[in-house]
Order: sequence, then C-alpha cells, then structure tokens
Amino acid sequence: MPVGSATSARDALDGAITAIAAAGCETPRLDAEVLLAHVLGVTRAQLLSDRELVVAGPAVRAFQDAVRRRAVQREPVAYIVGRRGFCHIELAVDRRVLVPRPETELLVQVGLTLPAGARVLDVGTGSGAIALALKDERPDLDVTGSDVSEDALQVARANGRRLGLEVRWLRADLLSAIPDEFDAVLSNPPYVAESERAQLAPEILRHEPPGALFAGGDGLDAIRALVAQLAHRPRVRLLALEVGAGQAPRVAQLIDAAGFDAIRCECDLAQIQRVVIAERH
Repeated sequence: MPVGSATSARDALDGAITAIAAAGCETPRLDAEVLLAHVLGVTRAQLLSDRELVVAGPAVRAFQDAVRRRAVQREPVAYIVGRRGFCHIELAVDRRVLVPRPETELLVQVGLTLPAGARVLDVGTGSGAIALALKDERPDLDVTGSDVSEDALQVARANGRRLGLEVRWLRADLLSAIPDEFDAVLSNPPYVAESERAQLAPEILRHEPPGALFAGGDGLDAIRALVAQLAHRPRVRLLALEVGAGQAPRVAQLIDAAGFDAIRCECDLAQIQRVVIAERH
C-alpha cells in the first residue's frame, strides 16, 4: 500500500495480516482488524461488514505505522491503540503498566463473592484493572488500589476518573505504610523468574515494565514478602494471588504458614492453576 494511495479496507487488511503473521505474532488477523478499526474510527463489526470502507489520506500512513509497530517492533496491540478491554470496562494502557490479561479477571470473580461493604485492597494495581472492574460490578465495596510505581498510579487514577469509579489510590511497596483496615487482599504481583527472561514473548520482554514482571530467582520474591506481611494482619480474611505456571503448590505452602486456611486454586482457560485463594476463619 504506497503512502498516500487509497485502497479498500479488505486489501489493506490482507496485506497487514501477511506482514504480522510473517513476524511470528500469534493472532495476525485479530491484530490487523483491531489496528485498522482503530485507525478508521470504526468498530470491528463495521470494519468486517462494510464493503465500501477504504483506507485513504492520513489513514494510510497511520495504518502502515501501526502495522510496523506490531510486526517489526512487536509492540502489543493494546499499547498501539492505547486501550484494553477488561471484564466490563475499557482501560487506557501504555508502557507504564502491564497489559491486563483475561486470566486476571479470575481475581475480580473472587472479589465479587465478598460481603456487602467489605474493604478490599488491590496490591500492585498497575492500570487499576482489578480495583476498577471490581468497583464497577460491586459499587458497595470499599476499594483501594496500591502500587510502588507512581507512573502506574497515574494511569490508574486517569482510568478511575474517566470511568467515574470511586477508588482510592495509594503509593506503597506491598503493604508497607498501608493502613491495617482491609478485609481482603487481591493481587497480581510480579511472578516471573529471572531465569525465564529468554522464554518471554518479544511483546512482553521488549515493551512491558520489568518491575511488574520479574521477582527474583524463582519468581516468588514479591509473593513471599507480601504473604509474610499478611501473617501479621489478621483482619485480612480473604487473600487471592495470581501466580505463574507451576507456582501454585509452593504459594499455597507459604500462605498456609502465614495462618490462612481453606486454600484452593482456580484454573485459567488453559487449565493452569492461576489463582491461589485462601481464607482465614
């Protein structure tokens, strides 16, 4: 598609799919459709149903640039379009925060079981995904999101304002300086082992914030520290942690030693034990 020339949306899509697939991306058709719909300002449904759509004028260069960022730089689609759907909300995201994943929605599902008025802390909130999705579905809950990164909190605050959801935001390293007033803690902490760097997809390794990914030699440094802090906070009756593949048994042991019981695991769609849940009676 030469710069400045017009072409049909279907032809533009075909070329983009070929380029993105050749780069080794897992979902080239979906990626191309999302990028072109974004550039043209239409929905994916409109993109696929309107045979009269063309890519012309400034949209030509904008789409070429988006495809280059995806195929050559392997930038996540969510960063290119600046947003990502999560549960029933849409979040603004950029390189200051992780791209929210579908498996993290399991933590929100856990939060939905809390009694009315419960006070909930989302540790390592990033874009605010868990805290905001929970508040969206359960306005009765008192929800707080915390993060050690001020950059991440800027993204979370902006998402909260845009969505009109009342969530408190605190800057803190895990539970340090966090008041002991919460009934439940939900967290998607860093859990990638340093030894696994080479196994990560380029989208993750090149573009997502390393501080939100890596947690020491076995990937459990952050979880180990958080659980140790929770051992001295008996008010917290519910804990739910997202973990990496194969980590659930060891995390369950750590949680058991901290005084929790009724420990169970929830699997994601790939049948990986993804969330460890514990209660304290």
